[in-house]
Amino acid sequence: MIPIFAVVGHPNKGKSSIVATLAQDDSVAISSASGTTRVSENLVVSVGVSHYTLVDTPGFQRPASVLKWLQQHAVSADKRQDAVKKFVNDEDCKLKFPEEVQLLTPIINGAAILYVVDGSRPYGPEYEAEMEILRWTGQASMALINPIENEDHIQSWQQALGQYFKLVRVFNAMQADFEKQLSVLEAFSHIKEQWHATITGLIVEYKKIRFQRQEESLQLLVELLTKLCAYQVSQRVLSRSQAQALQAGLETRFLKDMRNIEQQCHDALKGIYRYHNLDSEIVDLQLEENLFDTEKWILWGLNRKRLTAAASMAGAATGAAVDLAVAGSSLMLGALSGGLIGAGSAWFGADKIAEFRVKGQPLGGFEARQGPIKNRNFPYVVLGRYLYLATALRHRTHARRDSIQIGEGDLADRIAALSSKEQSDLHEALERLRRQQGVEELRAVLEPVLVAAKT
Repeated sequence: MIPIFAVVGHPNKGKSSIVATLAQDDSVAISSASGTTRVSENLVVSVGVSHYTLVDTPGFQRPASVLKWLQQHAVSADKRQDAVKKFVNDEDCKLKFPEEVQLLTPIINGAAILYVVDGSRPYGPEYEAEMEILRWTGQASMALINPIENEDHIQSWQQALGQYFKLVRVFNAMQADFEKQLSVLEAFSHIKEQWHATITGLIVEYKKIRFQRQEESLQLLVELLTKLCAYQVSQRVLSRSQAQALQAGLETRFLKDMRNIEQQCHDALKGIYRYHNLDSEIVDLQLEENLFDTEKWILWGLNRKRLTAAASMAGAATGAAVDLAVAGSSLMLGALSGGLIGAGSAWFGADKIAEFRVKGQPLGGFEARQGPIKNRNFPYVVLGRYLYLATALRHRTHARRDSIQIGEGDLADRIAALSSKEQSDLHEALERLRRQQGVEELRAVLEPVLVAAKT
């Protein structure tokens, strides 16, 4: 049996927000204007091999009048459910009470009730007509207190709702974490026994999908780092002067391509987490524009001290060669060892995006080439920006319609939380990527920092 839940309540109390969060779908229309939902809308939620249905219903408009009509058509308690059925099928009621007919129809047809109230607004007796009507339907029910603005009135709501509903839960649609979302389904498995096995299966599928999303986002990160760290553009011409003339055009193309690669990857990450309408996010975060803003690389990558330590660790592991002349002239360091030279030169070139080169070809002609980026901080910048977005998406509910705001990257802290072996492996892998060398088991190296970023 497929579970079906009707989300009902007073207008503008967060019903659509509840639906969007539980369905993990940001395509559900949400508005601060009262009465956004005018007809009942079924949303089939596919969860792996299982599925269930959420019904977004209009808000109660004239509950006191509807309850009066019902009371006139039911002389005893055993006739109440029949009275509700008669109400939703009555042609005059459809004209006079269209919202209530739309709201009650799926319930009469077997949907369980999720009654939503706003815990930031005072409880009032006007809600009792709504709750009494729902009790007359005879269906399994549960109340959700959605504190839209604050939690000032939760206690009074709990006391009132407890008299009408067996289960009462506080559920903030804007902040509910994964476990809180599953708890709503789990609660219904106890009050509607015929759905118990199906809902238990749904919870298992939700957990599988959560793990699958982590695996897909990890593979996406592997592909992004590998591609960006190795990316270059080139063009063959007949003479050296022609090749030199291509510098500005190739640089423009190179930067545009790199930004597009990252943006497409971030869009794919949003797709993994089922954010299909979060279109303004890259712009609001200024991620695309800041990929090559080297003054802000410290925000997403590592600062000088930590990059120096990372370069030393990676240099020791890979035997990376360092241009002594560049290191000495730029930093005026009296190097005591190759490791110190490597560490000192790690920050040099932060204002340089990618080298432009002209090479003669064995069979004649010349090749102009832009890229790849050689700066040691670049792979950390790409990693830090990806982790920032992945973490924001994972902890965001689908009811939210605001843009993700830019904040301080915490890549260095996340790396510091890893074991010494994990840190060493990560630094070595990113150094090898920077040098366009193969990295075996890159997924395994990146997994600890990605998992740490999602807790």
